[in-house]
Order: sequence, then structure tokens, then C-alpha cells
Amino acid sequence: MDTTYRVSVSKQTFAPVRFGLSLFGHCCAAVLEWHERQRITASLLDLSDRELHDIGIARGEIDFVASNRSADPRGAVNSRA
Repeated sequence: MDTTYRVSVSKQTFAPVRFGLSLFGHCCAAVLEWHERQRITASLLDLSDRELHDIGIARGEIDFVASNRSADPRGAVNSRA
């Protein structure tokens, strides 16, 4: 006797699995954002005061610029954002 079993696969995932995957995705995004901020901060700290002045950033504004890349530290609207 040959019996075929058909397994029904639901397209919905179990709620805790979705939550876990979502949480993991948010954590990964946060780590990537933090890494990018650290990279930008390190790059700006390597510049001389003259080079920072040329691009319109004071040394005290480096943390702000790295954290708020879409904002202009001089108060002007960033047209590329």
C-alpha cells in the first residue's frame, strides 16, 4: 500500500520567530550604524584643524557631524539629503 502524505506549509511564521528575526535585524542595523559613526569620527579626527576649517567643521562638532550625517552643522539645509 502506497500512501502519500502532503505537508501543508503555512506562509505565516510563528509570532515569536518573527519578533526574534525583527529584533535581530534591528540589532544588526544599530551595530552597522554605530560602526559607520565610529569610522566617520576617526576619519574626521585624523584631519588637521586647517582641513576641518576648509570643510566648515570645528573640532568640537565632529561628534555631531558623525551622528547627524544628514544635518549641516552650520545650520544650512543639506540639499543632497
